[in-house]
Parts: sequence; structure tokens; C-alpha cells
Amino acid sequence: MVRLNRIYTRTGDDGSSGLSTGERRSKDDPRFEAIGSVDETNAAIGIARLHVDEYPDLDLMLGAIQNDLFDLGADLATPEAPEPPAFEPLRILSVQVERLEKEIDYLNRGLAPLTTFVLPGGSAAAAHLHMARTVCRRAERAAVKLARTAGEPINPEAVRYLNRLSDFLFVASRWANDLGGRDVLWVPGQNRE
Repeated sequence: MVRLNRIYTRTGDDGSSGLSTGERRSKDDPRFEAIGSVDETNAAIGIARLHVDEYPDLDLMLGAIQNDLFDLGADLATPEAPEPPAFEPLRILSVQVERLEKEIDYLNRGLAPLTTFVLPGGSAAAAHLHMARTVCRRAERAAVKLARTAGEPINPEAVRYLNRLSDFLFVASRWANDLGGRDVLWVPGQNRE
């Protein structure tokens, strides 16, 4: 259970921050880079939600995703350890990824197939969902880098969730563009003359 009585603790004034295990690491540690990018994704989704009033189903989905992203941050903040921890760590589960897949299928049902790439824009909701998608891709890259170059195993479901979330945000952006009717399409080489 989280309990915050004081917001500032001064413990990070030396450039370090604490993981859920109590271990302190430098704030530029790859694990904190991944956690921070997940947090940025959550904030970008929060901004997008300000523009989806006319889409209550989408707003509910985005609210659930924001909660999942806190779960994902907690997952990343608890490195896997050879010794069992004193508490059961919160981990992203396959059911959360599967829920995203079902929601992608629901949103994608009424969309026309694409014949070219989509540029971010159309409606404010769509533009903000595209922005959230790009931040989510950065979070995914940071999580993969953590696992591969820092040599720290992470929950594979966390990476799957981020990968699927960026797909969800792309489809949601089209859905918020009047089912793709207001999509701004890329025209290759249009301005080369």
C-alpha cells in the first residue's frame, strides 16, 4: 500500500533514487530511464483524455491503461532477484496484454484499411493520441535496452504490454478521427518540386 505523507524527502538530492526494494541507484540508471518513459506515456495519455469527451468508451479504456501503466512502473521498479522478495511484486500479466488486444480489435472493426501512412493530426484527440504513441515507443525502447544492454532481466509481459499499447494508441487515434475519416495521410514526395 502506498502512503505519502510528505512529497519531498531530500533523499534524491545526491542524484540517486530508490527502487521498491529499497536499493538506491543513480537517477540516470537505465531502469529509471524506462520507469520515467512509462510515466511520460501516462502523462501524455492524460492529456489525450482531455480531448475524448465525445468518445466515452475510449475514455474508459484510456483510464484503465493509465492504471496499468502505474502497475508497469511498479513492475520495473522491482528488479527480479535470485532471492524471493519479502513481498509479492506487482507484475504486468498476460491478461492485461490480452485486454489491450481485444480493445484494439473493437476499435479497429469500423476503420477503413490504410493505403498509406497516417500523419499525426486530424482532431485534437487524434494528435494527442499519436503523441502518446511516440512516447510509448520510447518507453518500449528503454525497457528493451534495460533488458539487453544493462543485463537486467525484466518481465517480458511488460515489454509486450508497451508494444501492444503503441498499437492501441495508433488505432485509437484513427478511431478518434471519425473512424479514420479525418486521418491526415502521407503523400510520398508531395513537396519535392
